Amino acid sequence: MGSDNIVLQEWIGRSWEAEDIVTPRVIASFEATLGAHAARLDETPPGLHWCLTPDIADARELGPDGHPAKGGFLPPVPLPRRMWAGSDVRFLAPIRPGDAIRRRSMVRAIEEKQGRSGRLAFVTVRHEIANAAGPVVEEDQIIVYREPETGAPQAPAQPAGPRSATSHERTVDVDPVLLFRYSALTFNGHRIHYDAPYATGVEHYPGLVIHAPLQATLLMNFAAVVAGLAPRQFSFRGVRPAIGPQTLLLSGTARGKGEMEMEVRSSDGQVTVKATVRW
Repeated sequence: MGSDNIVLQEWIGRSWEAEDIVTPRVIASFEATLGAHAARLDETPPGLHWCLTPDIADARELGPDGHPAKGGFLPPVPLPRRMWAGSDVRFLAPIRPGDAIRRRSMVRAIEEKQGRSGRLAFVTVRHEIANAAGPVVEEDQIIVYREPETGAPQAPAQPAGPRSATSHERTVDVDPVLLFRYSALTFNGHRIHYDAPYATGVEHYPGLVIHAPLQATLLMNFAAVVAGLAPRQFSFRGVRPAIGPQTLLLSGTARGKGEMEMEVRSSDGQVTVKATVRW
C-alpha cells in the first residue's frame, strides 16, 4: 500500500461513541439464538457485549459487501475483503439487565503486511464499554483487510493434524438460520454470513461463512458452563474460515489454575478458531 499507508496513519486516534440499554428483549434474543449453548449465570451471558452499541449506518452509507463504507470511523483501506481476525477482551465488571451502556471506540494501530494470499492490512480498534458505575469491558479488536479473491481454484487444505486430548468437548450444529439470527442480533450486514450467492459468487467462499465472533461466543459460554462462572479474560484468533451449514466441535483443555486453552474445529478436522480463557 506504500504511500496509501501514510494517509491511513491519519486515522490512528479517531474515535466513535455509541450508547445502548441492556433490555430484556436483547437478552432474550441472545439466549434464544444460542439456545442450549447459552450459559445461564447471575449476570448476562458472555458475549452479549458484542450485541450492544452496534455501528448503525443508513442503507445509503453501506458498501457493496453490506458493511458501512470505509472512510468514516474506520480508515479507507484500499483492500475490499474485511474480516474480524480476533480480539483480546477483559471483563472488568458484570453487565446487568437494565444497564445503560456507553461504548467508546478508538483506532489504535494500522499495519500492512505481505501474506501468502497477497497484501494484508490489520487495523486494531480499542473498545471501552462502561455502565453508570464505571468500566465493564475493555477490548482490542483486530480487523484484517485482504485483496479480492480471483475465483481461481484454491489449494486444498492440509490434512488436519492429530488432536490432543481435551478435557471438555461440545458439538454445535450451525445452520443458515443461526447465521442469519446472529447477524441480525449484532446488526452485522456483511453478506457473506447470510447471502449465499454473494458469498460464493463475489467473495468466492465455498458457502456461507460462520462468524468468528459467533464461534468465540460459543467458546466463552462453553467455558462459563465448565467453570460455573463467566471468564474475566478471553482472547481469540481466527485461524481459517468455517463454512456452514455444518457441525462444529468446541474443545477446551485446562492449563493450570484458572486458565483454559480452547479451539473450534470444523467437521473436516481443521481448526478455525483458537482461544485462551482466564478466570
